[in-house]
Amino acid sequence: MQFSQLGLTAELLRSIEEQGYTEATPVQQKAIPPILLGRDVMAAAQTGTGKTASFTLPMLQRLKGHASTSMSPARHPVRALILAPTRELAAQVEASVKTYGKHIPLRVASVYGGVPIDPQIAALRAGVEILVATPGRLLDHIQSKTVMFHAVEFLVLDEADRMLDMGFLPDIKRIIALLPPQRQTLLFSATYSDEIRALAGQWLRDPVQVEVAQRNAVTDTVTHTVYKVDSRAKRDALVSLLRDRDMKQVLVFCNTKIGANRLAYRLQKDDLSAAAIHSDRTQGERMQALAEFKEGKVRILVATDIAARGLDIEQLPFVVNFDMPSNPEDYVHRIGRTGRAGLLGEAISLVGSEDVEYLAAVEKLIKKKLQTSALPGPVKAPPKREATARQSESPRKKQGTDPFFDQPYVSSHQAEPKAAASRPSPPGSGADRKKDKQIAALFLPPAAKPDA
Repeated sequence: MQFSQLGLTAELLRSIEEQGYTEATPVQQKAIPPILLGRDVMAAAQTGTGKTASFTLPMLQRLKGHASTSMSPARHPVRALILAPTRELAAQVEASVKTYGKHIPLRVASVYGGVPIDPQIAALRAGVEILVATPGRLLDHIQSKTVMFHAVEFLVLDEADRMLDMGFLPDIKRIIALLPPQRQTLLFSATYSDEIRALAGQWLRDPVQVEVAQRNAVTDTVTHTVYKVDSRAKRDALVSLLRDRDMKQVLVFCNTKIGANRLAYRLQKDDLSAAAIHSDRTQGERMQALAEFKEGKVRILVATDIAARGLDIEQLPFVVNFDMPSNPEDYVHRIGRTGRAGLLGEAISLVGSEDVEYLAAVEKLIKKKLQTSALPGPVKAPPKREATARQSESPRKKQGTDPFFDQPYVSSHQAEPKAAASRPSPPGSGADRKKDKQIAALFLPPAAKPDA
């Protein structure tokens, strides 16, 4: 179905055409008409099928009557509130609203943590009709009385199941309690738990249910490849794949922040440009790493599941599960970063002996047997190290130490100035006692090196 058949205004059709789209996706075909009629909607669809445009386009059309070029903040109260679970998703939704609404004078802003709050306060005081927010930072603004909801007509919960997983339910309930009861509420997500379906009954009024695919289904545009490798040889296997197949843009998932840091650092040591993205990095560092990855300046983006939701990277060809997720639903969201908008993609999983049960859980969830393959080239597992302290210590003394692995882990926002550390401590303060043994971990990886 063409977008022109959905009853959208000329301004929106012009914006859609400028983005190169003509055909509406199935979720857009089913969700846009009831939203235009003012109905509440609860939509479930696979990732990469255009859910954001499904609520952004009809919302902009219904708010068009409030558009104003006036400079007075009173003419620009918040009329639509969009809640998202992560900073990256909030920024992406804001960008989509601006893109599709570029020919309609409605103001849009986003508020989320990890960045200074003062510019957000200034934007809110200037007036915005459409506000995209993460729950935690929005509550900060509510407490500071920098945002009012008396004129809200739309509430959108994007990736609502993820917000529940992240423990945002109490925050969401507090926010919803402040909104006018007469509003239009929309829920969009790739999956819905039974718990959120029950909560939707409290938040939505006689909703239209849109489901264009079975729950936890994966798109047919993604090819699944599983390589069984020795757990100690995963990095070598990944490097071999990257080089043998000349893979240029790869999103690699690890289960832990320290694991993502370690892998990105090691890839850089192998002369492969890589960057890490996870919750211990500042928002500026995360946005810079993502921007450089999209622009092709960074070849490999190593991420935790913080990037499994909401990241929209055009024509991303590869997603690699370096670690298999312990929650099988995370597999669906991870591989949803590729094969988007009808394009082809490949999901590669490196499965060690400890990952077999996780692979079985994924196959059960998606109701599909994933065929295992042999690696293109031989990859030898490194020999096991001896357990004795003498045998493990002496080679390190001969070979030299690597400060990246020998120093204790300090996140970027916890590091203290060196000057403070050099000040003498008063007697009896505890500084003269025997220090606790430090645990060797990781610093954030250095800046990405260009490809060799």
